[in-house]
Amino acid sequence: MRVVDAHHHLWDLGVRDQDWITGPALAPLRRDFLLADYRRLADAHGVTASVVVQTVTVPEETPELLALATASDLISGVVGWTDLTAPDIADRIAALAELPGGPKLVGLRHQVQSEPDPDWLTRPDVLRGLAAVARAGLVYDLVITSGQLGQAIRAAAAVPDLRFVLDHLGKPPIASDRTEHWAADLRRLAALPNTVAKLSGLVTEADWRLWQVADLRPYAEVALDAFGPARLMFGSDWPVCTLAASYPDVLAAARDVTADLSPAERKDVFSGTATSAYRL
Repeated sequence: MRVVDAHHHLWDLGVRDQDWITGPALAPLRRDFLLADYRRLADAHGVTASVVVQTVTVPEETPELLALATASDLISGVVGWTDLTAPDIADRIAALAELPGGPKLVGLRHQVQSEPDPDWLTRPDVLRGLAAVARAGLVYDLVITSGQLGQAIRAAAAVPDLRFVLDHLGKPPIASDRTEHWAADLRRLAALPNTVAKLSGLVTEADWRLWQVADLRPYAEVALDAFGPARLMFGSDWPVCTLAASYPDVLAAARDVTADLSPAERKDVFSGTATSAYRL
């Protein structure tokens, strides 16, 4: 079965530092993860297209990712970054689209999970920026914690013309097994027709050393019930996933938790939804 990996990262520390990689727990990530490394994994596991996603909130990274994409038949889309609050946001998006690789710009995101303002997503300047993203024909990836799902719901309702893609199912608290509020908020978000979600990043929300597929299954089931396979897409979250699992283990876990779906539904999760949502 063809696989589109809707969420992975690449970085070269010689080109750009990843200042979020701090402390001993994240130390395994403090090295280069290059396109050649990712291609070997993709070729070995049937991945025929991918979406590479930003990691740092600096304007230089997105052009670098677009340049990688334009030279690659594997990277089909780039989710980049630009300052949503900038008065000239529309011009900034247009300038990115004109760069080498610009046609592969499919979306934008911001590290909302790190914003101290609990209402950042619904600030007037941010909503103005989100409206500009919609007018540009791009999607907006939500990288948030489970406690921020409420503001994501309000933002998605406020900008109905924009497709919002929820990364990592909103980071449910798998390790602590406190799921009631997350599940209720996820269903509220899924009730909005302009939202889709990624079956990604779950292994690093579980116990990194002791997780099993059974730990992930309840969360996948809630997401499948809320969004349906046609609005849910697989993403590896490589290389961040390697803190808890190898690439083949992440892919195997996703296949396991979707094993009861029909062939057509599995096709949606592993390629169709990403292709449609990002217009790959």
